Amino acid sequence: MRRLDGETIKLRPKSFDLLRLFATRPGRVLSKHELMTAIWPDVHVGEDNLFQCIREIRAALGDEKRELIRAIAGRGYLFEAEVSGSTDANPQQAVLSKIGSQTESELTVGWRSSKVRRRAVLIAMAAVGVTALTIPAMMLPNIFAASPPNVAILPMAMASSDPAVARMAAGVISDLTDGLAKIETIRVVVPPGAAIKKADLVLNSELEKTGTTWSLRAHMIEPATGAVKWSTSLSVNLTDIDPQLQRTRLTAAIGDALAQRINALLTSGNGSVDGGPTGTAKATIEQATASINHTTLERFRTAEAMLEKALADDADNVDLRVALAAFKLRGIQLSWFPDTERQAVVNGVGVIMERALHTHPNYIPVLATHCRYLSATNRFAESLVACGKALALDPWDGSALYLTGLAQIFLGRFDDALATFKQADRFDTPQVARWTWGIGAGWACMLMGRADEALPWLERSIKITPASGRIYFLMAAAYQQLGRIAEAKVAVAKGMELRPGSTALNAPPPSNNTSPVFLKAQERIMRLIVEAGLPEK
Repeated sequence: MRRLDGETIKLRPKSFDLLRLFATRPGRVLSKHELMTAIWPDVHVGEDNLFQCIREIRAALGDEKRELIRAIAGRGYLFEAEVSGSTDANPQQAVLSKIGSQTESELTVGWRSSKVRRRAVLIAMAAVGVTALTIPAMMLPNIFAASPPNVAILPMAMASSDPAVARMAAGVISDLTDGLAKIETIRVVVPPGAAIKKADLVLNSELEKTGTTWSLRAHMIEPATGAVKWSTSLSVNLTDIDPQLQRTRLTAAIGDALAQRINALLTSGNGSVDGGPTGTAKATIEQATASINHTTLERFRTAEAMLEKALADDADNVDLRVALAAFKLRGIQLSWFPDTERQAVVNGVGVIMERALHTHPNYIPVLATHCRYLSATNRFAESLVACGKALALDPWDGSALYLTGLAQIFLGRFDDALATFKQADRFDTPQVARWTWGIGAGWACMLMGRADEALPWLERSIKITPASGRIYFLMAAAYQQLGRIAEAKVAVAKGMELRPGSTALNAPPPSNNTSPVFLKAQERIMRLIVEAGLPEK
């Protein structure tokens, strides 16, 4: 890195990497976690490492007043700078020849202090062992990513003049806008105003109330071409839920699908996936995933074979790869694989995830499956981080919320877990996963000794997915605690039917990396299940 007067600025490699990261995201608040994950991937370091790099960058850039790299309390750091890039055929030579010229055609990081304008020119490079950190500028277009696309959210149209419809439409748009604004890979534009003309994507929607159902239709277009980039039709039943929950579920239903689609389009723009799964791959994934709700071991194996065949025919399809990985991980979590197969399955999924994360690090299906993989392998703290990445790109992702709650359970944070499962239940997206937050909430309640509160959650989960023995064992514990002994024995018998050979030794989940608080509470639950009839050995 050099100043415009030719002076070389020396930075250690990690400090330079951090400055480069800041420069690719000017004007955005980056959390400490984001910065540390990007600069020290797969390595645990303390915050002191981050603070030391920031101090070094500030010293190198003369940012004594901390006007360029600003600490935002409770959120992270903001790089307030003007960043521009060279378009010359030989950008490195152009920059070197213009040092001191005060032009802004080269790659420039500039900022204003109270009196003096100062600039530092970054001349990129990747030469090992070069202390001065001068690098080939032809790398700059890749280093300095394009700005996030502007997404305009238009007011929702209505099929009637009903004031209740108008209130709901306005509320959903307000909540949707707030949710999308949390996604740092896009910028949300709300009309009226000239800003709408600069939008890269525009969302139109319409709301209708018919009997006991809200019906919502939406489509997103690209104004520059007029192409429809996404469309959906969805409905929310009005029965037995209050208006606020109706609004939440309408927002989550459109928000989840929209966030996933925008993420797929952005990933596609980087040459990764074709805007999400399509055609045969999409149909296969949907069919296999849906089978997890009402399955037997035989149907599970059939769906697994279906995904494996589809992947054999389309080996480079990332959506099929991560769908198969996620499916196998669900099988592990449901104990569909015998102990003799479990480790081989985990190892195979690990290979899939390593490749997928390398090639598609910001694709939601990859992040969500990575979160599930870490959870299934008892790496719960890492799972929380991975789930957080997925939720940062889709705040309504119920599957990521469920896995977050699962990690919180194993870490002994039962109250947090219950709140997370309840949030997933309020969103109810994707519906294929809705049974999971039922069992999650019921388990959290049982771990806290609240059997009366656990039963409704477990009963609702069983109505959706009656194929999990674990739910019946938890119900047996709840019935036993409440003194409903006969019902407890029936529940154990049903659990044994679904999971033959279960005992107090093999029924509990693996205990490595779990909190002592969790282990103590889980031991109490297992005693109740044994009292209800589960064999001890």
